[in-house]
Amino acid sequence: MRVTAARRVQGFARFVDVDWGRPGLHDAPSLGRLVPQTTIDARLMTEMTEPTPPHDNALRAMTDDGAFRVVTLRTTDTVTRAIAAQEAAGPGASLLAELITSAILVRETMAPTHRVQVLLTSPDRKQRLVADAYPDGGTRGLITRLAGNDRFSIDGWTMEVLRSLHNGDVHRGVVAVPTGGGMSEALMVYLQSSEQVASMLSVACVWSGALVRCSGGYLVQLLPEVGRAPLAIMAERLRDFQKVDALLEQLDAAPGPMVDELLYGMPFTRLEERPLSWKCRCSAVRVMSSLATLPRADVQEIIDAGQPVELTCDFCRQVYTLSPTQLGGLLDQS
Repeated sequence: MRVTAARRVQGFARFVDVDWGRPGLHDAPSLGRLVPQTTIDARLMTEMTEPTPPHDNALRAMTDDGAFRVVTLRTTDTVTRAIAAQEAAGPGASLLAELITSAILVRETMAPTHRVQVLLTSPDRKQRLVADAYPDGGTRGLITRLAGNDRFSIDGWTMEVLRSLHNGDVHRGVVAVPTGGGMSEALMVYLQSSEQVASMLSVACVWSGALVRCSGGYLVQLLPEVGRAPLAIMAERLRDFQKVDALLEQLDAAPGPMVDELLYGMPFTRLEERPLSWKCRCSAVRVMSSLATLPRADVQEIIDAGQPVELTCDFCRQVYTLSPTQLGGLLDQS
């Protein structure tokens, strides 16, 4: 017996969290013989000169005059993993990538140490994309849609942002996606109307065929100390970066060079750099906790069927199989 999404628990995929496996530790291979010092030195020099592979991270910086705060992101690996987990393609994959980058931008700007969810929902509420960003840098994404419906024009859609607060409450803001606008425009509207944050930003995902070539974005926040002259200079400079695609491709979405480009000629200080990754939060414990919220009669009905129950996390497609004996433990606890 397989428990369907409707039967599982409403909102299971949205709020139940997945621990990603960690790479194993490997013993260093034995050389089996003495190696000349010159050979070791040559190997060390090679390792030191080899370029470090790019990795996803977020960088925050501020101009020394207190006029602008900047956040730049590389999310290439994060969105690649999320798209693969969702088996997404085409416009839906691009939107999911931009939504994930947007959620991380909101978290890094408004709540670096708190969880942020961004939901994009169609007018008929039959299509929805979710990005779920956590303070440890791990983010996951989800697409729900009717079978066979692969069109994702977001005109008339709504963007909803949920972020946890220091006191445990949840701040919620909802805005309509501007007509003819995309993810960047919708996010700027949200920040201005719900957070009273004046900003200029752009997010994008650049493709090479069916593969993500690079993904990321930036946000420039106008601070109260900004004067007319710096504002005019920044506005003129950002005209070239209203669409960040070319800059991402040129720099492989590296946050450091992006900050250097955006703030060229302006003294600034790098504040903090944080790693980013794709990470689900589901686990067997969370699955059992979700099933424990079902009515006792429903759990008993599943047990009486005498078959193992399968539940699938909608974020990462991890399948959890529970035996009738394990389910019986829920009744013993209640």
